[in-house]
Amino acid sequence: MFSELAGIAAAQRGLYPVLPGPELRAAAREAIGVLDLAAADVRVERTWTDGDLHGEELSWSVGFGPRTRAYLLKPRDADGPLPGVVALHCHAGMKWVGKEKIADGPGEPSPEVRRLRDGIYGGRAFANALARRGFVVLAHDVFVWGSRRFPLETAEGPPGAARRGDAPGEPLSDTAGNAQPAPLRDAGGNVQAPLSEADRYDLLAREHEHVVAKHCAALGTSFTGVVAGEDLAAAAYLRSRPDVGAVGCAGLSGGGLRAALLGAFDPDVRAVVVAAMASSYRDMLGGHVERHTWMLWPPGLPRLGDYPDLIAARAPGPLMVQYAMRDELFPEAGMLRAHAIIGERYRDAPESYAAVFAEVPHSFDVPMQERAFDWLAAHLKV
Repeated sequence: MFSELAGIAAAQRGLYPVLPGPELRAAAREAIGVLDLAAADVRVERTWTDGDLHGEELSWSVGFGPRTRAYLLKPRDADGPLPGVVALHCHAGMKWVGKEKIADGPGEPSPEVRRLRDGIYGGRAFANALARRGFVVLAHDVFVWGSRRFPLETAEGPPGAARRGDAPGEPLSDTAGNAQPAPLRDAGGNVQAPLSEADRYDLLAREHEHVVAKHCAALGTSFTGVVAGEDLAAAAYLRSRPDVGAVGCAGLSGGGLRAALLGAFDPDVRAVVVAAMASSYRDMLGGHVERHTWMLWPPGLPRLGDYPDLIAARAPGPLMVQYAMRDELFPEAGMLRAHAIIGERYRDAPESYAAVFAEVPHSFDVPMQERAFDWLAAHLKV
């Protein structure tokens, strides 16, 4: 109905120009409203060992909201500085936890985390696997996830109750407020089990992200800018540690977006892995916008370049992009255009851009992880 809008906007707003990398990084940082934050008052909350790994739970303040919690993992018998990696958790519509999606602490992962890992991480905590390869790995919660989440109400009740506002013990209401005494059933006619507290929270948080994005815009920043600011603070902390040498970063999906932003805005990040999170904006229009987080749509970026331009703005710094070619969240044409845009920006340093095309759905499975670990080891000199 409104398809002509794309052409009018392109003609009047000058979308997707090609700016030099340094100019694009500076302009994008300003347009997105990336905050200058620092990890202050860092505390070691507890330590543990897990076989050949040493773990620390850290906390710090970025100046607002609850203290950030993070896991730091490294080989138990490490001798001297090791390369560091900021492991960036995904979005996945799961905000009840953050770092736990990709990193094991001293306790067992929750059923919700196991379910997610089985679906997109090959069933394992990739941060722990990476640490066992000889890295110091930092996995931290970021704005609105885990320790940084908002205290939303999560009423008891049947599936969908938290989303619709039904009181505990009351019949599930329809959208008009009329009672529906019958329980919800799945496609096979079976009564659905009540959702866990974590799943109820995540239903609410999905809608609350719109509110967060609006507040950030009203404050002259963006959801993307706040998240990127917290990730920059985490990377700076990791580099400050005496047991850490060169630092890289890696993430899947929303974590891949965070990795792209960190690589663009922090020149001291040595190597970047973006997994299953690269597509041109223009090819996502008309079918692939709705399912993505507000983090992917920061204000003003299309007038400075396409999203792959920002991913590659760090050129000639080492970059690996893993394309999940059966990814339901991105069109194949968009991924191929992203590869072409990034390749052009690395034309003078083709050895620094590693493109991996995996015939998998949206995921960072074990073979993809192992390939990324090998590449990080080569570029961070393990």
